[in-house]
Amino acid sequence: MSIFGTVVVRRGQYKIKGDFHTITPNTPIRSEDEKWHLVGVTNPRCMTYIHTYGGEAVFFENLSKGKIHGSRCDNPDCEFPGTVYLPFRIHCPDCLSRNTVVDLTEVCKTTARIHTFMVCERSGAFNTLDKPIRFINVEFDGVSTILMSYLSVGDPKIGMRVVPIFQTLEPTYTITDLSWVPEGTPSSKLPKGFTFG
Repeated sequence: MSIFGTVVVRRGQYKIKGDFHTITPNTPIRSEDEKWHLVGVTNPRCMTYIHTYGGEAVFFENLSKGKIHGSRCDNPDCEFPGTVYLPFRIHCPDCLSRNTVVDLTEVCKTTARIHTFMVCERSGAFNTLDKPIRFINVEFDGVSTILMSYLSVGDPKIGMRVVPIFQTLEPTYTITDLSWVPEGTPSSKLPKGFTFG
């Protein structure tokens, strides 16, 4: 019996344990129109990928704790010192110095509003979001970038005030742990597993 693949880092090296690739037997594909003649085979595979966050790990770790972290350029020699970024940027795109991690949770809770949006009725493979997906671009006071996310409750409108919600009960440690709801939404209306942080 196999176990799912797990990874830990010890002394700066990835230590891998378990199965990361499971082969399932092929099955024939037959043509009903041609007396059930063989036309091909399925080739099922189950794969586990290792995705490293590097310097962005602090952002994803804190989503699971109900916090939103961005970054800020504190290089006094930069052409644009003090610029704040969300989504999180490890390095300043102007001077390439390493940015400082900053907690933007309160800024997000008090100033977030929808910049623009789109509603998708269909999605690609491996999507886990309920359809229709209400993608929103969220802007914040004092932040130079716009964050793309999704609205979990209600219908989006440009300029609508929104507040963040977090998948804190069973986090996935991905960007889908962060979503938004219209300001004033009661906690009873939040999707399962989400809280206000």
